Amino acid sequence: MLYRPEAFEQLTDEPWNEQRVRAAIRRIIADVDAAYDVDGLWPADDWDGWQATLPLKNLYVGAAGVIWALDALRRRGHAETQIDLAAAAVRTLAAFRDAPDFIAAFELPPSPEAALLTGETGILLVAWRLARADDLEGDLLTRVRENLANDAGDLMWGIPGTLLAARAMAEWTGEQRWRDACRDSTEALWQERDPNGFWSQHLYGSAYRGLGPAHGVAGNVLTLLDAIDEKRRTRLTNETAALLAREAVVQGGLANWPTHAGDDLVAEDGEIRVQWCSGAPGIVVCAASYLEEELLTAGAELAWTAGPPGVEKGSGICHGTAGNGYAFLKLFARSGDERWLERARRFAVHALEQVERRVTAATRSGPAISASSFLPPTVSTGAAHIPSSRPGTNEQLRRRRCRARVRVPVPRRRTRGRAAPDASAAT
Repeated sequence: MLYRPEAFEQLTDEPWNEQRVRAAIRRIIADVDAAYDVDGLWPADDWDGWQATLPLKNLYVGAAGVIWALDALRRRGHAETQIDLAAAAVRTLAAFRDAPDFIAAFELPPSPEAALLTGETGILLVAWRLARADDLEGDLLTRVRENLANDAGDLMWGIPGTLLAARAMAEWTGEQRWRDACRDSTEALWQERDPNGFWSQHLYGSAYRGLGPAHGVAGNVLTLLDAIDEKRRTRLTNETAALLAREAVVQGGLANWPTHAGDDLVAEDGEIRVQWCSGAPGIVVCAASYLEEELLTAGAELAWTAGPPGVEKGSGICHGTAGNGYAFLKLFARSGDERWLERARRFAVHALEQVERRVTAATRSGPAISASSFLPPTVSTGAAHIPSSRPGTNEQLRRRRCRARVRVPVPRRRTRGRAAPDASAAT
């Protein structure tokens, strides 16, 4: 069994209509504008705000992410917010410094404030992009260099995230100090790679070797590809392609990947994940430029066969419909096959319908910008996607949220590369 059918819902019959999509994006942005409060920023759903200090400020599920998305939509010409984004970003930074929104139940890695997605670095990046203040740039550089000692080994908390920030600043400013920061972060990340081609993630009191974008090899490799020379890039892509092929679980022309190297597809909570942060969609998104095309296609076909994630996962990038649709866009860019663009657009329409079913406006710019990415001439999405929040009980949140406490994986028998485990493994 490569996925649990009951975790997904039937794909919408509504066809792609560019004008309908553009109008829906404008409505969502108006909704986000209306939900904004100068002091309270945006409300958070229980899922995202679980054991965190409100309002949420971070780039992953907080105000910085909403502001980044609103700015990206504005720059792309899809919608115009009425919010003063530069002022909102500066207020968000001040609010984070006054009360960081880390989850209280989790053991944090070293220098958590330096994290891109969950710390101050992402907020500083957004604030500088909009306000262009010298003190913001200096503080951001300090955070990037501070993170060189972080052994989290992942995009959310570790060096890969701050390398992305440094690369963005080097591009935007052209300054040597940012090129130096890119070089130092690149070398530090390269040195953490083990002889088998993995990075070890040290998070929440555990250690493991992850495979996916947020906490694993696929995301780390993607951050390095444009930062290293051709010789190392060729070596890295060849070795990672072989590693991902060994870890793949394949059945009937479909493929999926476990969250951690050497693990079963069925996690301890009984879930089989098919989403951006864990499973085939995220592998396809990150490895689209170098993974063997037959295996890449098998991963994307799994996301299409499964259908859009259900209401608990929602419409966003991290573990929702937009993230799975992103895989189709990447395969379209790789293959040129229009079928994948059509499938991406179907998922975009479905994501919009999921948003329209919702009754709150909390932190939900992600689906809007996700849909905007399917509009011509765009064929790939950027870092501006923000996962939308989802409702749930505290017990559901504790067990199922993306950032749940990880464990040290215990090796178990599993079939690699060619065949899936028997369906009884999920029971």
